[in-house]
Amino acid sequence: MKTIRTILGQIRKADQKFSFFNEKDRIMIGVSGGKDSMVLLYALNQYKKFKCANFEIVPAILDLGFPGFDSTEMEKYVASLGLKLHVVDSKEVYQILKVQQKDTPHLPCSICSRMKKAAINKTAHELGCNKVAFAHHGDDAVETLMMNQIFGGRFATFQPKMFLERSGIQFIRPLILCHEDQIIRCAKEEGIPAYPSHCPNDGNTMRAEMKQMLKEIYAKYPMAKKNYFSMLENYEKETLYYQDYYFKIERKDLSLHPVISAKDALLEQQLRSKLKINNFDDDRQRFIIYKINQPIGVLSMKTTSNSRLICDLEFIRESKKNRQNIIHYLETTIEHFDLADAVILEKSSHSEFYETLGYKKARRGELIKYLK
Repeated sequence: MKTIRTILGQIRKADQKFSFFNEKDRIMIGVSGGKDSMVLLYALNQYKKFKCANFEIVPAILDLGFPGFDSTEMEKYVASLGLKLHVVDSKEVYQILKVQQKDTPHLPCSICSRMKKAAINKTAHELGCNKVAFAHHGDDAVETLMMNQIFGGRFATFQPKMFLERSGIQFIRPLILCHEDQIIRCAKEEGIPAYPSHCPNDGNTMRAEMKQMLKEIYAKYPMAKKNYFSMLENYEKETLYYQDYYFKIERKDLSLHPVISAKDALLEQQLRSKLKINNFDDDRQRFIIYKINQPIGVLSMKTTSNSRLICDLEFIRESKKNRQNIIHYLETTIEHFDLADAVILEKSSHSEFYETLGYKKARRGELIKYLK
């Protein structure tokens, strides 16, 4: 069986799992010229002909200003598929990266990534697209997981799809269930060209090191590859320390449990309904307040480099003692870890009480207390 059929089947399976495609989507495909993005373009051009996939694709590539960039041959191949390749002038990226590089041997990948994402969002809007498809595959996801563990202390990888509220664009990764060797085989069988990367860092990244390390692991433990792929979806067997976090306020029988699981979110919703607190942003840190083993209230806040903003702090049964203990805990943990120099309370019906704790009214009706 031709590998393209396997690729299309995995795209179909991923769509059923993660709901990638909707009727009349206009999807920009981020093309780099590498084998992954070229196979994605070829495969989606086939897949959109299926009855289950009524969408339009728009290929686009960013000219980041790297020396030697030439999209001529790529444009010809895309035209042979009945499509037009949009070449986006983003040459300022390379100039900025050279300035930011300073005395280091390589260009800063993190800055490049942020600038590319901004350019892609802008281009998607200009082309009238509501989604952007990237060619990251399953092996990329495992490599990212390993990098985050080793260098970032996080058990995390990129998501199959991600909606950016500010831009109104959704990123999708249709090849998320595909293996890299399948993509290589598909490109060879279908005669799909790949073009060399002009990035000066190509082959000298942490990802290249992770790829080699995983190759050695798979050679020694062949079952590991399949298990790594399964692990990323195995939500029923996820067991990590954070699921049992109850930040204890010593000698007060109080603790703060972060809202992590669906069960936590349901309990929080029930508490907020009782307290008639309905609106909160997704980017807030959210906690359920426990008194021994009983949930007694909710807390949501944002912590920045110089302040901690307390958005909600409410109890089912009001207790000034509990409120004071929570506030004191939030203030002292800031001081201990040197995270911020002020605590800010959003508009509150308890302003008079907070003023007795040293908080003063700010310009926008907030209350603020400087700790340093």
